[in-house]
Amino acid sequence: MDIVVLVSGRGSNLKAICHAIDAGTCGANIVGVVSDRKKAAALDFVDARGIPSRVVPLRKGDDRDLWNDSLAETVTSLNPNLVVLAGFMRVLGAPLLERFPGRIINVHPALLPAFPGHNGPQDALDGGVRVSGCTVHIVDAGVDTGPIIAQAAVPVLVSDSADSLHARIQVQEHRLLPAVIHQIAIGAITLDPFTVTTPVADPSRSLTVPDA
Repeated sequence: MDIVVLVSGRGSNLKAICHAIDAGTCGANIVGVVSDRKKAAALDFVDARGIPSRVVPLRKGDDRDLWNDSLAETVTSLNPNLVVLAGFMRVLGAPLLERFPGRIINVHPALLPAFPGHNGPQDALDGGVRVSGCTVHIVDAGVDTGPIIAQAAVPVLVSDSADSLHARIQVQEHRLLPAVIHQIAIGAITLDPFTVTTPVADPSRSLTVPDA
């Protein structure tokens, strides 16, 4: 299954997908990586691997409609079967959603529908929850509102900061996202309409929540 991965920063989830592909546990082929930032560290990683990359920058004052059109054209030109948002810090507009209906997924650092948006780990701490985690979901026109595909739970420790909680959540993201992509590739998950014929393995199913 050919995929395009959208990134904005370091690309840790992109690296996890690549490592799973290398290990033979993710049946995907990355045909391109698209970033909204020219200096995203993920671009150095994909360049070293020989993966085609594109940059569609959105600067302050740019026309957002034109950017949405350009992003849709760029992704479409790579002809993917699936679009994966892996730390892409932009809300997608209608042009890309309409080109790939039900074929765009995202990984989010919270247990949706709780704590959508950019600050999931901090929001979990502020909300006083004992368990947070990550969610892989289908992308729709809302902010982290699409159908949930799979989740993995992470305990929230009394000593946690947003950074330490996010770091442990990312460990689960790096396992869950490639697993979901593989399930889609082998037909165990159908995105449009959304159905699951085989449960996605939850890497934290043995989770225990400590007292402190």
